Amino acid sequence: MSDAALRTDGSFDAQPKLNVRGLHNYVYCPRLFYYQWVENIFQQNADTVEGGYVHRVADQPTRLDELKDAIELPEDSVIRSMHIESDTYGLVGIVDLIETRAGGVTVIDYKKGAAWRDAHGNRIAKEPDAVQVVAYALLLRENGHIPREAFIYYAAEKRRVPVDISEERIKACVEKIAEAKSLATRGKCPPPLEDDPRCLYCSAYPICLPRESAFWRSPNDGNVAIKRAPRPDNDEGEILVVQTPGATVGRRGGEITVSLNGEIVRKLPSRQLRAVYLYGAVQLTAVAAQTFLELGIDVSFFAPSGRFLGLLRGLPASGVDARRGQYRLFDDERTCLGIAREIIRAKIHNQRVMLMRNGDAPESLLAQLAHLKDRAAKAMGMKELLGVEGMAAALYFEQFNGMLKVNDRRIFEFHARNRRPPRDPVNALLSMGYSILCKEVTGICHAVGLDPFLGVMHQPRYGRPALALDLMEEFRPLIADSVAISMVNRSEVSRDDFIISAAGVSLNEHGRRAFWESYCRRMEMEVAHPHFGYRMPYRRMLEVQARQMWRFVRGEADKYIGFTTR
Repeated sequence: MSDAALRTDGSFDAQPKLNVRGLHNYVYCPRLFYYQWVENIFQQNADTVEGGYVHRVADQPTRLDELKDAIELPEDSVIRSMHIESDTYGLVGIVDLIETRAGGVTVIDYKKGAAWRDAHGNRIAKEPDAVQVVAYALLLRENGHIPREAFIYYAAEKRRVPVDISEERIKACVEKIAEAKSLATRGKCPPPLEDDPRCLYCSAYPICLPRESAFWRSPNDGNVAIKRAPRPDNDEGEILVVQTPGATVGRRGGEITVSLNGEIVRKLPSRQLRAVYLYGAVQLTAVAAQTFLELGIDVSFFAPSGRFLGLLRGLPASGVDARRGQYRLFDDERTCLGIAREIIRAKIHNQRVMLMRNGDAPESLLAQLAHLKDRAAKAMGMKELLGVEGMAAALYFEQFNGMLKVNDRRIFEFHARNRRPPRDPVNALLSMGYSILCKEVTGICHAVGLDPFLGVMHQPRYGRPALALDLMEEFRPLIADSVAISMVNRSEVSRDDFIISAAGVSLNEHGRRAFWESYCRRMEMEVAHPHFGYRMPYRRMLEVQARQMWRFVRGEADKYIGFTTR
């Protein structure tokens, strides 16, 4: 973007016009403004959805054929959702409601909440709301209309509250426009608000993570108690898994359908979906694909064996700040080593916890893992670190069989980790889990604005999401290994659920269905955050860790801290 300073003629240098609602966000919180206007990162919550409902009448534009001229507003008329802009101030907006009378126009904006009260109990407009309406008045004046008065209609109280649109307020609004545009050109996201009640109602809270960001920026030895877990309102939703050869996923009206031999065998509302997983020869219609892209529903493609092939998803978050920082920092060996040490330290810790919870590993082996964990945190080079990780993995999988509590050891005997292809049912379960987990983290990296293909340990290679593979390391024991152990110990799979051939071992259709039930159950299991205290599902914890990495590469965190459990 170009510089946003005013020219000598009073106009702004050329840059994208600032939306008036963006100006509202800037006054409310500069960080929210930066996320939405500069980085194009949005997050819905109950308040924004309710706000949209309040606007449902004002958002119905007045038909142009009702006006003889869209510029010359007729007197004694009511005009809704009028688009108006100014080249002078680089500002654009849609005015909710304009009432024209002789001698000027009245500007009205709709808000869902209630007004503030002054010391005398009188209703006054909230400052961000007031600035937004003053900006509309400025736009109307720039387009030749005389703003006579302005109001905020607060739906919670069902009344209008007047807003001062004097010259002094207009001048102050112009200064805010300049401040917002200047912030946008700096390329640096403002810090979060500190212990501010506005954060509790902000739709960007799950992205901003104000208290967590403060901790990551200056980590200390003590824990930070955070009462509110950053759980977005769109956490709920079904996962559609289709694995029958010849099936077709399509759309009919507002529903997603699954058809087989021309007959619909399942249908569900499109907005009820969170993700779609397709295995093998399953068709996806163009209209269904467009629907998934519009709604932000990821479609993951897998080989029949369970190998992750790729992902269909819409345009990612802007993420320019994060990607630039990622490319710069990940080109530095010391930075990569620091992140990798923490990831491997956390992974070894979690492997040790798994053995303590589920197995009967000797104390001497647990002590060795504890020692290797400490060695990982102090490794002097990547080669040494990967050697430590390899020794820990050997010790861990040496005791893995002890976590399997089954009678039939002929089928579920585990001797060692093997892959590509797996050669026994337990390794088939592990490989399936790692493949799905890789897909999860790849999608999260895309969603938060990171490049999943540039990591710190795994080398970049065609089709290999290196950063996703890095970030999933600390979760491998807690999610993928746990699912495999649980399925075996609960007798959720048997010999009949596997295809055993000279080409290796894989799950069949029935086995994959059982796997998905167990995997989703694990991902929805709530776990306590090691530093912040709140509990949330593993699915959200993966995103919190990715958000932390996102902050690190943007320069908002001093270091990356791995996820560990007790």
